[in-house]
Amino acid sequence: MQSMEFLAVSVAQELNLNLIARHFGIEKKYKWEEPLVLQGKDLKGILEDYHNKKIYLFYFGCLVAVNATKYDLSDMYKYLCKIEDALSQSVNHFEYMDSYRLEIKADEDLQVHNDVMTAPRLLDYYPQIIAIVLARSVALDRIEDDVEKVSDEIEKIIDYLDKGKLTINDHQLAKLSAQILRFKYNTISYVMVLDKPDITWYREEAEEIFLKLTDLFDIQERYESLRHKTENVMNITEVFTILAHAQRGTRLEWMIIILIAIEIVISLLEKLL
Repeated sequence: MQSMEFLAVSVAQELNLNLIARHFGIEKKYKWEEPLVLQGKDLKGILEDYHNKKIYLFYFGCLVAVNATKYDLSDMYKYLCKIEDALSQSVNHFEYMDSYRLEIKADEDLQVHNDVMTAPRLLDYYPQIIAIVLARSVALDRIEDDVEKVSDEIEKIIDYLDKGKLTINDHQLAKLSAQILRFKYNTISYVMVLDKPDITWYREEAEEIFLKLTDLFDIQERYESLRHKTENVMNITEVFTILAHAQRGTRLEWMIIILIAIEIVISLLEKLL
């Protein structure tokens, strides 16, 4: 029996694959949907044991290792930090992580289970499809966590509103709106949740496996949930904006009234004096 272990981790919001590829002497121009694959001599000097190991790097900040350990991924990330200044070594880069296994058993049919996929023979596109789905899953973990943090901020503002207070300013509103739009952009453009790998367009079995794995990791459902949450949070932010502008308008009206009153008082004093 042959087996392959997959370990995925989300280390950042974005990786500059073209910069990393040039460092390894790879001149290919990478598209958004293409992962950078490092193996063999590419990993020499980075991993203690680089034989029979492979690492997929995705634009949306995920690494997927094949037959490598958590410590191998840690070494890979530290090395990437030296290449790309935007990456921070202080980040807990194992906060969002998941694993999966591929087993090749000649006497069994193709089956997709919760933690393992079995197949009668190894086809060249199996590892890439598993890596893509696993990477999207951990990327969604990061985005889901970020959306929850924004939701907590929104909840604090709602608590203030319950007390008749509105202390949010334009800078905070703009920051919240930018965060929500970033989540929507990340899920649609970066993580490409709704896109299928190229291989699925001309290999029917590849599409079948991709759809099964996508369903297994609830990718579509999680995306819809995120889309619903971000839309709700954006709607709430728009309400805050309307209230904040109304509050400012009320203050301006009172200032005008006070100025008019002061002018009237000054006019009366001038006549009396």
